[in-house]
Order: sequence, then structure tokens, then C-alpha cells
Amino acid sequence: MSQPALTIASLLPDPRLERACRSWLKGGRYQLEDLGSLPDPIQELQQRREQFDVVLLQQGVHPPEVYEELRQQGLLLPAVVVGEVSGRLEYHEAEVHLPQDQLEQIPYSVDAAVSRFLRRGMPSGAAAASEAGGAPATPERWQLPNRLQGRLGYLGVFYKRDPSLFLRNLPQEERQELLRSLERSYRDVLIGYFRDPAAANQAIESFVHSAFFCDLPINKVVEIHVDLIDAFWKQLKLEGHKNDFLQDYRLALLDVMAHLCEMYRRSIPPDLPRGAASPPPEASQVQSQEVI
Repeated sequence: MSQPALTIASLLPDPRLERACRSWLKGGRYQLEDLGSLPDPIQELQQRREQFDVVLLQQGVHPPEVYEELRQQGLLLPAVVVGEVSGRLEYHEAEVHLPQDQLEQIPYSVDAAVSRFLRRGMPSGAAAASEAGGAPATPERWQLPNRLQGRLGYLGVFYKRDPSLFLRNLPQEERQELLRSLERSYRDVLIGYFRDPAAANQAIESFVHSAFFCDLPINKVVEIHVDLIDAFWKQLKLEGHKNDFLQDYRLALLDVMAHLCEMYRRSIPPDLPRGAASPPPEASQVQSQEVI
């Protein structure tokens, strides 16, 4: 049985970027609506809030005051922010960041944004407005987490990964494109790991989300790390620089592994009360041999 579609409000002002995202959000799993081309996309989002499950943003396009107003109104949605991983937040603490050169991963980022929103218990509607000190513009009956959990399953998409998006199930060309994109994500981790911890942490989250939702084998993570370190080593040697410090980047690999293992740990449903429905089959199989 196919999973219900997620309706995504795209606030991307660049039509080329919007088309690129749309090309990867295909197959009926996602419905992308272009609000960014409208004269006032924020107002459109406010008026049609009950129609959307996720919002797609571009880093730096809207000033902080816009997001503060949305929070004051209690309008919090799972969010994917396209742009440089800088360690800064745009909208709220559960948002997921994805660099523009890694759009191949956007389906996984969307699912990760929903799962983070649900797992962190982000308030919505009247509850969010109350916490922000504003007047609730959303009816109390509109509770996005309840709506998402009701449509997506008893524990949400975090426990119901889409097997059609698994790396091994993708067509050969898409599989290679995704692997190259994941390599760029991991390169961002290494570049910022010691220089900019906040940016590196966002890069780790971006990589780990995609690795989890595409079921990337652990040995492939290690292979990506080794290949990049080897490339750095050769480049530094060619330029006559010292390269013995590269061994310190084993800490980055351990950090990534720890984050990924935590995602798998969290993906195991808690014990259900007597008489409750059984968990979805995919949830019970999450600890594959690749993860143990």
C-alpha cells in the first residue's frame, strides 16, 4: 500500500531552483505547490495553512521578522531550508538544511523534516502561538502533528521509510547521482569539522538524514570517508604540505556513525500497549545486517 502524499509549500523565489527540486520530488509521494512565484507567498501560506504538511524555504530570502511573525501566529511546519550549511537557523529548531548542490537528496530531507518535527514535539496552532506570546490565528482543532501521524501511520514517517527510495532500489543512473551527492555532503562535514563546528553539525545532520532514509550501507559510509581522506592526502602531498593531521578526521567518521546509529535506535518503536496495532513491517526490519 502506497503512503499518502505530503503536500509541500515551496517558497523558493528562483524558478530554476523550484524546478530542480520538483524534478526530484516525483513519483506521487510528494505534491509540490509553487508559492514562491506569487506576489506574496507568505500571505498565501498563512491563508492556506491547513493544506500544507511541509514548507520548502531558501536560506536568506526572508528576514527573521517574517519567521517570527509565523511563530507568533502559531504557524509552524516541518521545513527544509535550501542553502549553505552555516549553523544558523531560519525558521525553527527542527528544520533540515540541504545545500543547493545536493538537491538529489531532497526527498530524504523532506521525510527527515517531518520526522524531526514529530519527534521533537514541535508545537503548532494555538499551542505554538501561546508559547510565542501571540494570539492564535489557527483553530485549536488544527494540530499538525496529530494530522501527520494520523495520515502517515501510528508513529509517523520516521518509522516508515519508503523502500522505493532506498539506494539499492533506485535506477542505476539515479543511484550514482545520489552517491555523488552524498559524497559532497560528507565533504562538507570534513571541511567544517574542526573549523566551524556549528556548520559541520548541520552538515552531519544533512548527511545522516539522507543516509538513514536511503538505507545507505555502513560500509559505504566508511568507503566515502576513506576515499575523501585519500584525495585530501594526495592533494596536500602534491602541494608540499603536511598531511599527517588527516588521521584526526577519524573523529568525524565516529561522529557520523554515532548520529546514524542514534537514528536507527530511535527508529525502533517502543513497546506497544496490550491490544495495540502491530507496528508496520518496515519498522520491525530497521536493524538490518548493514547496521548491526
